[in-house]
Amino acid sequence: MDWDATSAFTPVALALRGQPAHRIVRTLGDAAYMLLKDWPFDDGEEYVTAVKACVDAISGQIAPEQFRDAFLRAADEAGIAAITIVTKTTTGSQLHIRA
Repeated sequence: MDWDATSAFTPVALALRGQPAHRIVRTLGDAAYMLLKDWPFDDGEEYVTAVKACVDAISGQIAPEQFRDAFLRAADEAGIAAITIVTKTTTGSQLHIRA
């Protein structure tokens, strides 16, 4: 199990309602903590899918980037704004906002 897997996991910043600062999720461990401790509700279909995908990614059954897609769908379902942080390229940095 690799709780701190970062390979192929593009960081994402989440803007949770009622929270003064964004939370940046960089690892599977960060994501698991968010899903289990800080998520606004735990009964959405995409939320349940994201929790299962997180376990699968931690155990190496799926790639971290596959989990990340499920995580973003769960954020969308919960009304959480997500900002994708894209690493610097030769043409400059990119920032993608998904609200």
